[in-house]
Amino acid sequence: MFISRRQILAAIAAISSAMVLGKTKLAASQNKRATFVLVHGAWHGGWCWKKVKHLLQAVGHNVYTPSLMGMGEHVNMLSPQIDLNTHIQNIVALLEYEDLRDVILIGHSYAGMLITGVAEKVRPRLAQLVYLDAFLPENGKSLMEYWNNPNVDVLVQTQGDGWRVPWTDELFTLEDFGVVDPVDLAWMTPRMGDHPYKTFTQAVQFSQKSVTSLQRTYIQTSEIPFLIEAGQRAKKQGFRYYELLSAQHNAMVTQPQELTEILLNLI
Repeated sequence: MFISRRQILAAIAAISSAMVLGKTKLAASQNKRATFVLVHGAWHGGWCWKKVKHLLQAVGHNVYTPSLMGMGEHVNMLSPQIDLNTHIQNIVALLEYEDLRDVILIGHSYAGMLITGVAEKVRPRLAQLVYLDAFLPENGKSLMEYWNNPNVDVLVQTQGDGWRVPWTDELFTLEDFGVVDPVDLAWMTPRMGDHPYKTFTQAVQFSQKSVTSLQRTYIQTSEIPFLIEAGQRAKKQGFRYYELLSAQHNAMVTQPQELTEILLNLI
């Protein structure tokens, strides 16, 4: 049977990734088959976890990377009706329909809001909450109460038809998130999309017991002021705390190997 050069290189790359992980003290985690659900932040989609997903799967773990309604491959469903509860229910439905249990639920950036809400609804299905450079909400607060940026509302009204937060360099660029590699920029740029504004303005409601009864971790990867504040609160609340500041905000793209090692360490 003929094996192409591309197939050989792909096999070598997969083996190399597994070998690198296996050389660390985290190799023991390969004997514990964990279930990870990785939830993307604003303007992204499940696609942004591609590198980390492959690394986790290479050492035998179950990995789900859903795209929230209106995001990623579900961009055709973007609408003014989508709010924070919609996105919370997206993840709740995944956990229930796939019958997932003992889940390590990871939320990046905006998704810190919704994984907190998910814990309120399906606490028995979860093992851990992991906030990856993410908002860490307090009960009854919305994302905009932490990110107090008046330009957001202006852009929503002028460029987002009154209900979308546009992906525009007037707010952020991929370079602001630490993405500078030309290959990564070419991959990400056409996939970034507008975000439903109601998810930013709706408050999350939860009981302290639903979250404090879970193992919680905060992974700080940037020096964005409102996320530094979230990380400091996490430390005060007894979270496990990791820093990977060299990765900057989009660590799953810029330093997937290093981020994966931290995630394996949580098992």
